[in-house]
Amino acid sequence: MQSLLDAAGDDEAHPLSSLLELAGDMVSRYEQEHHAIEPASPRETLRFLMESRGLKQEDLSTIVAQSNLSAILAGKRKISATMAGKLGKFFGISPAVFVPV
Repeated sequence: MQSLLDAAGDDEAHPLSSLLELAGDMVSRYEQEHHAIEPASPRETLRFLMESRGLKQEDLSTIVAQSNLSAILAGKRKISATMAGKLGKFFGISPAVFVPV
C-alpha cells in the first residue's frame, strides 16, 4: 500500500489510484475485523487526555470544580452536556467524545 501511495499520491486521475483505494478499503476492513478498538467511556477519554498532556485535576479547576472532577474520574458522576462543551473547548476536540454512546 505504501508503494501505491508513493506512486499515486493524491492524484485521483493516476492509473493506480483505484487500486490504492481498493487496497485501503481492504486494510480498513481487516483492521476493523481483527484489531477493533472498543470505544472509550467519557471518563476514560478525559483521564487519557489529562495524562497524555501532563495535566492534574487542578489544571482543570476553571472548567470543573475539583470535587466534581474527582467524582467523574472515580465513575461516581457523569459529564454533563455543558461540561462536555467546556472540556471540548479546553482540549480543542469535539465535545461528543465526552458523551456516552
